[in-house]
Amino acid sequence: MFKETLITNDAIVLGLLICLLYFVFDRNKNGGKPWQSFFKFFPPILLCYFLPGALNSLGIISGEESQVYPVVSRYLLPPCLLLFTLSLDIQMLKKLGIKAVLVFLAGTVGVVIGGPIAVLIVKAISPETFSGVNSETWRGLSTVAGSWIGGGANQTALKEVFEPSAALFSQSVAVDILVAETWLAILLLGVANKAKMNKFFGSNSDLIDEIKDKLEAESKKKTKIPIYEDYMKILAVGFGGTAIAYFCADLITPFISENYPDLAKFSLTSSFFWVVVIVTLIGIGLSQTKVKEIEHVGATKLATVFLYILIASIGMQMSLVAIADNPMLFLVGFIWIVIHAVFIVVAGKLLKVPYFFVAVGSQANVGGAASASVVAAAFHPSLISVGVILSVLGYALGTYAGYLTTQLIRLASGQ
Repeated sequence: MFKETLITNDAIVLGLLICLLYFVFDRNKNGGKPWQSFFKFFPPILLCYFLPGALNSLGIISGEESQVYPVVSRYLLPPCLLLFTLSLDIQMLKKLGIKAVLVFLAGTVGVVIGGPIAVLIVKAISPETFSGVNSETWRGLSTVAGSWIGGGANQTALKEVFEPSAALFSQSVAVDILVAETWLAILLLGVANKAKMNKFFGSNSDLIDEIKDKLEAESKKKTKIPIYEDYMKILAVGFGGTAIAYFCADLITPFISENYPDLAKFSLTSSFFWVVVIVTLIGIGLSQTKVKEIEHVGATKLATVFLYILIASIGMQMSLVAIADNPMLFLVGFIWIVIHAVFIVVAGKLLKVPYFFVAVGSQANVGGAASASVVAAAFHPSLISVGVILSVLGYALGTYAGYLTTQLIRLASGQ
């Protein structure tokens, strides 16, 4: 490890992170069989977190000294959230049917309830996990709550609201990624045995086949090649909405701080909390207008680029050494994901839905758009948009439900 940070120029740091992202995704797509075998054990999103974390731990770059993360989180996160939420398709949700949405929401409830229950169980086994020097552990778990009801953008939003320490954040990201990827592997195993899983849930694949055919036809009809005016419109909507959110937050935050200072414990005096709330509402509102047509020229793709830059900048905040300092957090994570699994499996069984809705609904919560798309594609590539649609619903709910979950975890931990 270097005594002093080797690379301190943020222009170099940002370039290095983006090149790392390109390398990971290029090898995943074009790397051949050896790389495909490698990525089965180390998924791309895992490397997007841990490679920058390794550079930070080795002293090559410094997450603490660099301004890359503060800039990226403040200026790319809000438009990222807005553009993801903008693609919320109420009509498609209606086509999927109320059962698909109910299964997804059951998964959300499982995360909201599972977090505090897991904390109570682990606290009874190991009180020191949530007391003394670890009394702020709940702040780190807020980022897991955001990630598991939405995705990376919601995770970053709640990190900015609750401000866990660098060590806590490193531990929580490790719990998030390792537990979530284990659950993803289990779901994909189910996809390989989907006929048996459909039989277990008392359903068949007829509905999924019908949706697949409709989506293939709609995709060919609506998608078009973007021109530069389209990209300018996407950026204008994303950053214009962000500007409105910051303007409103600058009015709301001082008012609450002056008149209702006690609300600080609920983070309602945090300016960034209001930015995230408002920008998400703007996205939901615009999703019901013609503005949402920018989705057909790549709004979600651009938001995904922003998201992975966020993930890499989050990764450079991690200290891999800190992960081993609080191993009981992994028990919290595993209990938490089991409760989520119970909720969504029971809902799927009671509603007799195809396994597709259980697997994709779960990942739309726990993994976000990327993992939900992976699971959906495992059934058929044309079904990727279903994973994205349910994930967008997760993005819309993620900050609010994640905030509620964090407050319940805070109470469960005795703070």
